[in-house]
Parts: sequence; C-alpha cells; structure tokens
Amino acid sequence: MQDPNADTEWNDILRRKGILPPKEKPQDDEEEETEILKQQSVVKTYEDMTLEELEDNEDEFGEEDERAVELYRQQRMAQWQATQLKNKFGEVLEISGQDYVQEITKAGKDLWVILHLYKQGVPLCSLINKHLTALARKFKDVKFVKAISTTCIPNYPDKNLPTIFVYLDGDIRAQFIGPLVFGGMNLTQDELEWKLAESGSIKTDLEENPKKQIQDQLMTSIRASIPTKKDSDSEDD
Repeated sequence: MQDPNADTEWNDILRRKGILPPKEKPQDDEEEETEILKQQSVVKTYEDMTLEELEDNEDEFGEEDERAVELYRQQRMAQWQATQLKNKFGEVLEISGQDYVQEITKAGKDLWVILHLYKQGVPLCSLINKHLTALARKFKDVKFVKAISTTCIPNYPDKNLPTIFVYLDGDIRAQFIGPLVFGGMNLTQDELEWKLAESGSIKTDLEENPKKQIQDQLMTSIRASIPTKKDSDSEDD
C-alpha cells in the first residue's frame, strides 16, 4: 500500500482533491512553527510596552527582533524626554537678583524665559502676575519668572512697572515696559498671551489679536453714534 505521507505527485493530487488528509508535519517542524509564532507575538506586542516592560521582557525577544526592539526603545525614550521637557515648568518662579544669572542667563539652550519685574502694591503688576500664573500652566515648556524690580535692578523706577523681558539663550528678544504698553487695568489674559506670542516665546492657539476685536467693536459703536449727512439735512429741514 502506498504511503499517504510520501512526497509524490499522485499524493499531492489526492490531497488537493480532499481524498487524502493534509500531510502530517514532523514534530520538529511543529515545534519550530510554535517558536516562530511566539516570537511574532512578542514582536507584535512590544510596541504597546512601556520602557520598563521592554526591559523585563528582553530575554523573550529573538535575535532577529533585537534590533527592531532597540530602535523602538530609543524612540520611546526620545518621546519620553520630549514630554518631560515640554512639561518641565508650569508655574511662575520667584527669584531675586542673586538668582538672575543661574535662572535667566544660564537657563538653558533654546529655552524661552519670560521675566516679570513687579512691585507689591502696584495693581497692574498684580493683574499681570495673575495672568502669568495661568499662562505658565498653559505653556509648560516656557520658563515664567517674576522678581521684585529693585532686587534685580537697583533703583529701577516705579514708572517703568510693570516690565516684562523675554529671553532666549540668555539674550533679550523682546521687552514691554510701563503701563501704557499693557493698556492699563483692562488687560486680559488673552491680550497678554497674544503680546507674548508676537515675541515668539509661546505658540498661541488664538487666531487673531483679541485687542483688535475690542477696537473693531469700539469703532462700530463710534460710527453708529456719529450722525450721517442725511440725518443732518433732515434736522435742518
């Protein structure tokens, strides 16, 4: 009787017709296939692992997968570092003059620093400190700093308050000095955000200058209150 597991052309035809059952796999082949499926399962799931899980399961990776896993580990590490840097700050740091060099000049490469010089008892300074606290929580990759003016610059005139200096790599990139620059006590958080965004220090999601909306509304109100020539002619009649 012919062996149904023999590798013959006739047996292959019979298997295709369903007359003979599929050829039985040798035990070694089955074990090899099981190992391949196991490795494929590991490679399929490593993208869902944390850095700690990658280290814990490192012995389970096959040699052919180690390079892919290492590249993925480097990618995850870079993403983690970027996230840490992006969320590095989140609050307004209070400094004095002796902290200036360390916290401002040597703050770090490619790091934006926003310094508010203020004084207690100046209402607009208090308002700006309030706005900066909210903006620091919103833009955690930017370093927000405040200092009593005379602790950083001796004899700094009160008429120049509030003052905001914007730094990048320790160099001043923008400055806002005095109450007129900020528009007085009507200054909103969005207006301050837009002003800082124009310096390049923050990436705002505001689509247009909020001050412009107020100006447009004001101009519309003024135009509505001015009598037209037609109205004047009617009154003369």
